[in-house]
Amino acid sequence: MEKDFWLERWEREETGFHQGEINPYLRQYWEELHQPEGGEVFVPLCGKSLDMLWIRSQGYSVFGVELSSIAVQAFFEESGYIPQQTAVEKFACCEADRIRILCGDFFDLEPEDLTKVHTVYDRASMVALPPEMRKRYVQHLVNILPAATQIFLITFDYPQAEMQGPPFAVSVGEVEALYSEYADIRLLAHGDALADNPRFAARGVSRLHENIFLLTLKAVEDRGVTG
Repeated sequence: MEKDFWLERWEREETGFHQGEINPYLRQYWEELHQPEGGEVFVPLCGKSLDMLWIRSQGYSVFGVELSSIAVQAFFEESGYIPQQTAVEKFACCEADRIRILCGDFFDLEPEDLTKVHTVYDRASMVALPPEMRKRYVQHLVNILPAATQIFLITFDYPQAEMQGPPFAVSVGEVEALYSEYADIRLLAHGDALADNPRFAARGVSRLHENIFLLTLKAVEDRGVTG
């Protein structure tokens, strides 16, 4: 999926993927992460997610990356912030109240950008990518994250043939296949979510599950050993 697809979605205000409230699973399972006090949480492909405000309200720093400058500007404006703006390598950086968002390509991030990160919050990144990009996404993510980083991952699973993504269907099996080499995987919840997501039913989806994962990255020397 090309960059222009997402840039055009924001330009046309076709942002049905944006949630107008805090994700309930974030509230419910946050304590499972054992995030160090004052730690930094990375939110890839963050858009203008309100979840970043909730994470900040819990006392943590937030570091996001987002392709669309429209989304970044909207986040700070709608949150009532006037961000400090600087240029950082291949990114434009906006920062206010310990919320820092780099505007640019996720795949341009380097390990040096994430040295303070302890946790990743992925509600809308993996499911935004088609199958051929998800492996590249996971490989880049684990390559730039510090060892022992935790990843709080939310995915949708539905019959892919019934709806054209995004959001795309990502099964439990696919998450295990993509991450098992790099991380210990714990499935926190698996539930029927069709009734709570009428836009899926309106697009012809007959079955929808949400899967909530807690992944913990292995030490580099332990990666590639499974079982």
